[in-house]
Amino acid sequence: MRNYPIVLINTVLSPLSFLVLIVFVSRGSLLGEAVEGAFIMSMFSSGMGLQGDLAHLKNDFKLQDMVVSSPTGWMTYMVGIAISEIVYSFPALAVLVVLAHFYLVLSIVGILEFVAVLILMFFASMAVGYTLSTFSSDIVQSFAFSRLLSTLFSTIPPVYYPITYIPLPFRYLAYFSPTTYAAELAQNAGGYLPLSVLMIGLDWGVLMAVALALFMIAKTKARWREV
Repeated sequence: MRNYPIVLINTVLSPLSFLVLIVFVSRGSLLGEAVEGAFIMSMFSSGMGLQGDLAHLKNDFKLQDMVVSSPTGWMTYMVGIAISEIVYSFPALAVLVVLAHFYLVLSIVGILEFVAVLILMFFASMAVGYTLSTFSSDIVQSFAFSRLLSTLFSTIPPVYYPITYIPLPFRYLAYFSPTTYAAELAQNAGGYLPLSVLMIGLDWGVLMAVALALFMIAKTKARWREV
């Protein structure tokens, strides 16, 4: 961040630009949902950013080869590098925390629920980023996939606005994205999208199942060790 400030600017502008756009289009009526969506996008993009960085470290510095030959396991390696990705998101998250203080009304339970949603989103995207990085042979390819997936899962689905804004039957297509379930839970916690107990349970079940499935794929399919 110190050597390449443009990275910091890009990290801050990515989630906030969509927030500003939604606020302008909705004339401020979707500000709360947009703030929550920016949080989700920041955490999802942080996890996906793992792909480009790990591919760079693997292909250009052969770091993964050195880690493989050490007692360090793939999980420790992935989580360790993933935590460093959060550092890049700190400026954007700091701005969002300030906005959340003024524009979100969350109970203690709601805050815990919202944080849990963000953590699950981060873990799920982290598993995807790690898995793809082990197959990538070029840093340009990694960045392309990272940006593509971040766009597909954090801007096209109803993350910055309620799913009720999507007309039927297209609304059902949004449920192919795990970020839709995350956004529904976040918006329910903020009082923007009332959900039944059944829907809340279903959303949590889908999110946890997706995160677990992606970690199992990372464990069994990622190319941790060259054969």
